[in-house]
Amino acid sequence: MSIASVDSNRFAEVDGPAPILLTVEEAARCLKVGRTTCFALIRSGELESLMVGGLRRVPADAPAAYLARRRAERQAA
Repeated sequence: MSIASVDSNRFAEVDGPAPILLTVEEAARCLKVGRTTCFALIRSGELESLMVGGLRRVPADAPAAYLARRRAERQAA
């Protein structure tokens, strides 16, 4: 079971589909970091995000992709 499926399912409605986009706060909860740290990851380009209207959103698979990159970097070192 992937991290994205575990964490993003937590935000899904009981009978609804899993979310495609997360708020920054939801992404921060998935990563177990604070909102400020999540915004710093977005600002640095480490965590993918996009603007929808005037709202910042994080693709539901982005937290898992960030963790996978960090693991790969750690193993390569």
